[in-house]
Amino acid sequence: MNVLVIGGGGREHTIAWKLFQSPKVKKVYCAPGNGGTAQIAQNVPIGVNDFAALVQFVKDEGIGLTVVGPEDPLLGGIVDFFEERNLPIFGPNGKAAMIEGSKSFAKKLMVRYNIPTSAYESFIDYESALAYVREQGAPIVIKADGLAAGKGVVVAETLEEAEEALRQIMEESVFGEAGARVVVEECMRGEELSLLSFVDGATVKPMITSQDHKRIFNDDRGPNTGGMGTYAPVPQMSDELVQQIVETIVRPMAEGMAADGIPFKGVLYAGLMITEQGPKVVEFNARFGDPETQVLLPLLETDLLDIAVGTIKGELDEIDVKWKKESAVCVVMAAPGYPGEYPKGEPIHGLERPGADVTVFHAGTKATEDGIVTSGGRVLGVTATGADLEKARAAAYQAVQEISFDGAQYRTDIAAKAMRQQK
Repeated sequence: MNVLVIGGGGREHTIAWKLFQSPKVKKVYCAPGNGGTAQIAQNVPIGVNDFAALVQFVKDEGIGLTVVGPEDPLLGGIVDFFEERNLPIFGPNGKAAMIEGSKSFAKKLMVRYNIPTSAYESFIDYESALAYVREQGAPIVIKADGLAAGKGVVVAETLEEAEEALRQIMEESVFGEAGARVVVEECMRGEELSLLSFVDGATVKPMITSQDHKRIFNDDRGPNTGGMGTYAPVPQMSDELVQQIVETIVRPMAEGMAADGIPFKGVLYAGLMITEQGPKVVEFNARFGDPETQVLLPLLETDLLDIAVGTIKGELDEIDVKWKKESAVCVVMAAPGYPGEYPKGEPIHGLERPGADVTVFHAGTKATEDGIVTSGGRVLGVTATGADLEKARAAAYQAVQEISFDGAQYRTDIAAKAMRQQK
């Protein structure tokens, strides 16, 4: 079978890499892909939101399965567009993807289905939002309602920070239309982690747990990013806790959406806070996480093609989803200046050096006649697997030392907290 992966980041490189391993896959295409996908797949110069051109390509090349990586085309209705033409595609339709596209929509569903989350209010009027924030006090969380590339969330420790966040989002429109409505939430405290699940509308198959590191600097300092690294599984999270999350959060969401006529098919991402009162939802996403995918798929034993096809057909219950009894750590190497302005076109050296248990997933790279160069903020996701977290972490950081480009920045504490808690 020929498959098409839509997107051009680290997540999409990882998905293409995993599908490439399937004995049932003949050829992988990526639209538009990056410098890394070009090594295992054929890159196609079609934008992720050019649905008509993508459909035409799928028909012309006899593509048997399309997998959507990023959120934008999902929210734009790419799945509906393909399904109307009877073309198999992995991901939720436009209505179901609104669980990520609108934080207030997701909150309403959580309240409706009695899913534990933080108390909140949403506003389209700046003065009303400001009055509410002043009434509640700090710490408090300010979120742009729509998509903001993982950067539309401010955890304000002081009232001044909260007021500034509101002003930037609602008055200065730093996130454009995504900030036309804001969601103001109580600030939850606890351990944060992610649980992604394969969902076919009825059946839920949870993946292993992972933990992202959102802030740019060590010790969770500095501004939020799309994610600076991650690891899996999370050793401090028991099997009983994962089961509790599935039974109180993931399954009620899947069953509730199906009952309401908006069945979710694809990957349901639950961003969670493990509070003293138990697990609560921080956010839902409607697709594979980035960089969580870079540690989850290397640990997946089951053929990803089988899972995707089974999900589309509503036969996920017949698939035994298995995971390796190992650990994985991903360290993101980012461009200087990220998450602000950053240079592009810097040559990358040492990509051929990482060891046997290391895979370098490209995020913001481009293949040129002179080699691979940088083309984005998050440039590479250096991922290592190992018998345990300590071995995987050591291998990942050893590989990072072998790779270089001008001004490269990365965190040196990915999975460090988990290591300390294990001792």
